[in-house]
Amino acid sequence: MALSPYKQLELEWKRLHALRGAVSLLRWDAAVMMPRGSAAGRGEQIAALETECHAVLTSPKVSRLLERAVAGQGSLEEWEIANLREMRRHCDHAIAMPVSLLNKLIRTSATAESAWSDARQQNKFELFAPHLEEVVRLVREKAALLGQARSMDPYDALVDEFSTGVSSELIENLFKTYSRRLPELVREVIAQQEAIPVLPLTGSYKARQQRALINEVLRAIGFPFDRGRIDEASHAFTEGISGDIRITYCLSRQDPFIALLGALHETGHALYDLGLPKPWLDQPVGQARGIALEESQSLFLEMILGRSRAFVRYLRPLLEKHFGGAGPEWSEDNLYRLLTRVRRSAIRVDADELTYPLHVMLRFDLERRMLQGRLAVRDLREAWNEEMRQRLDLVPVNDAEGVLQDAHWASGSFGYFPLYMVGVAVAAQLAEQMRRDLPEFDDSVSRGDFVAVCGWLRDAIHAQGARLSLTELMDSATRKPLTATAALRYLERKYLDNSISI
Repeated sequence: MALSPYKQLELEWKRLHALRGAVSLLRWDAAVMMPRGSAAGRGEQIAALETECHAVLTSPKVSRLLERAVAGQGSLEEWEIANLREMRRHCDHAIAMPVSLLNKLIRTSATAESAWSDARQQNKFELFAPHLEEVVRLVREKAALLGQARSMDPYDALVDEFSTGVSSELIENLFKTYSRRLPELVREVIAQQEAIPVLPLTGSYKARQQRALINEVLRAIGFPFDRGRIDEASHAFTEGISGDIRITYCLSRQDPFIALLGALHETGHALYDLGLPKPWLDQPVGQARGIALEESQSLFLEMILGRSRAFVRYLRPLLEKHFGGAGPEWSEDNLYRLLTRVRRSAIRVDADELTYPLHVMLRFDLERRMLQGRLAVRDLREAWNEEMRQRLDLVPVNDAEGVLQDAHWASGSFGYFPLYMVGVAVAAQLAEQMRRDLPEFDDSVSRGDFVAVCGWLRDAIHAQGARLSLTELMDSATRKPLTATAALRYLERKYLDNSISI
């Protein structure tokens, strides 16, 4: 019996899924294991695979199958209809992007990422600037084409590529809500915390000790070491597919929390990928519902769970076990104060919950200005330092702590940064509902039992894949539309109300 048009499309997507899995693992290898001088060659390999993916998505055969499948979708089930919708979206996006521009951007980004890494090590933005200029030029061209094809503002088209349905209007509304309260809240909390003594952790923490701690914590949370691996790299990230997940973290010998919290963040991504609906893993409807949802899962584990009183209660004996931590600085109260200490700092990934949004807003403003031509790349360092001074009242001591601290722009990922902020709002709103649904939340986490917490996220978010939109997911999981209200409520309760431990 001949396969229906829809079933033929499913077969095409199985092939695409395998190709994209190979690309993901090549990117991981490039960041973790590949010699610096091999960047151009790896860029060619990735470009070849991406070109093949592009060819499938833009082929006349797939276009004909889509038309016939849409015409006959009345016989399809709910998940199949959602899958067909996602197939159409992927095809429309690919058709709007010429393969020549795609290849240029992939090759240029591969070289730029290598240049970024070298420039960061040497604290010299000028070594990276010419490569970033070329990336910005190509991304600007890409944004114009995608915006025209999809009747969107060019920047919105870039955001939509990472999280469909998220617009600049939604982002700006969230930022406005934050901006009205957050600066004053930061000042209030810092003034309050100055009256509470905190003992710093001193000493040097060996890499093997930190790795052992991270492995034990992640195993308890549910990271499957038989289907994934964890490595140290110059920046933290997650790559792979549902059955082969790779995450990295950055070590600091002076602060054992940096690597642990970074690993928790990336594990949020990994658990999302691992919890996707198994029957649909090789189909677009079986993929994550965009970067905003991805980041919400990471920020939930890193910020809301990892900096909670209950998690510190679970963690304290593990710190004693792996680091020999003893004395007043290793008490539960002091560790909790350390993890919830609000400081204006230069590094986004090390920022506390209150100042983190300020870092994201800085990047959102700068990347939009670059793409609109209102900020030249050669002036980016000065603009970065001035924005940092205005928003966080500090200036980075060098380029590595300033304009070179993130790899996103080197890889061409413009429109990604504001989705961290959407993720913050999503995470807080999910956490608020989770606490209503799981009154045993704190007791379970204190015991190192994360089954209920991770199960709630898996059922509410992960297992839905891309079947629902972000708006529909939030309505389903929290019975409310997405706003920044829950996030601000969470921050005020946690940092200003001393009678509550969250």
